[in-house]
Amino acid sequence: MKRRQFLKNTAMATLGMPYILKGKDRMQISGKNIDAKAYLKEILYTREEIDAWFAGEAFPFSKYHSRFGWLLNSGRFQDGIDHSYSTYTYAGEDGERLMSNYREKPCRINTYGNSYTQCHQVSDHETWQEVLAAHLQEPVRNFGIGGWSVYQAYLRMCFEEQRTHSELIIFNIYEDDHVRNLDSWRNIRANKHPAHIESTLPYVKVDLKNQRMVECSNPCPTQKSFYQLCDLEKTYALFKDDFVLQIMVAHQNAHMENPNKAYQKMMMLSKTHGIETRIDTNETLSKAADTLHRQAGLFSTEKIIEKIDSFAKKNNKKVLYILSYPARYIARSYKEGSRWDQSIIDFIQHKKLPCLDLYQEHINEFRMFKGAIEDYLDRYFIGHYNPLGNFFCAYAFKDKLLEMLDPKPDPYKREHGSIE
Repeated sequence: MKRRQFLKNTAMATLGMPYILKGKDRMQISGKNIDAKAYLKEILYTREEIDAWFAGEAFPFSKYHSRFGWLLNSGRFQDGIDHSYSTYTYAGEDGERLMSNYREKPCRINTYGNSYTQCHQVSDHETWQEVLAAHLQEPVRNFGIGGWSVYQAYLRMCFEEQRTHSELIIFNIYEDDHVRNLDSWRNIRANKHPAHIESTLPYVKVDLKNQRMVECSNPCPTQKSFYQLCDLEKTYALFKDDFVLQIMVAHQNAHMENPNKAYQKMMMLSKTHGIETRIDTNETLSKAADTLHRQAGLFSTEKIIEKIDSFAKKNNKKVLYILSYPARYIARSYKEGSRWDQSIIDFIQHKKLPCLDLYQEHINEFRMFKGAIEDYLDRYFIGHYNPLGNFFCAYAFKDKLLEMLDPKPDPYKREHGSIE
């Protein structure tokens, strides 16, 4: 398989990268409009699936966690460069990824986020944290979890910083993380993977009209309660008014004939968020659902960044924000000359928060190359970053970190002198 085709296939199938599924991709098309209950009926779990997951006999990538939704299991998966096996080792009860370089030294840097923080598709010693640690000659902790939202990463930061204190936090935000904040049950918009069941999780509700956000805990906070996801009536009671479910039902109905009722429902939902829109075709229905979903997601990330900033100031910590993107986003945004998440970049700049934009770092380097941007990106991506991509990240971060670390890491202390 050519590398570019492998990149395209892996970007959707890879663990830790749930993607939005719309309408006909989720279920059989009956030709009739569906409602929330009909949609949920198609995505229920079986007791056998849940039994096997809790017993560690199926879906080996993850394990249930009442507070965060899921954590990761140590293991080996054939998802690496050139179809190699990647080794993942998670130490301790709550499973931070293995530290190897300079782990005997005090750790000043903790990292939080998603699969781009976890460094999916490379082995333990190939992560950008370990590349940084080797260069800075001090350890860097990795609390990244594949598939997590900004909100889940924020909750983990608040928890871990009480027991594994750091001076500097690297907080990574990935393109899909904005809408992930709104997911109460990821299975509503992303199929369970053969290696990863999609769990319920802590999430946020937003009111765009009144510019408010409400934090919500995991709707299935015990293993026993998780079995509700096998029963239609219980599942419907949990999620019948769920925001993301309404978005996904709208996408589903956009594939039906004459879904006039669906048009009205989406116009009403948009209006409650202060967005006036006219929907009179299936195309405008799906577009309105996308617009509302993205705006709600971006707003939620802004509010969570405010909470991260407040936490850092209260606890005398520094935060470096990292914006991560898949290859498809970088290529498309470069060609179109626009970015759908520009409001987040503007928000961070307005707040004058330390930030490194990996999209811009890639574009700056690409301008030194000849050829197509896809060929350039093939150097670094196999879905997530390959080992070379992790080196790219580490050295993209380096100078920002050096500005923020005090005292400087050993390699940058002038008192050591030099050997001519």
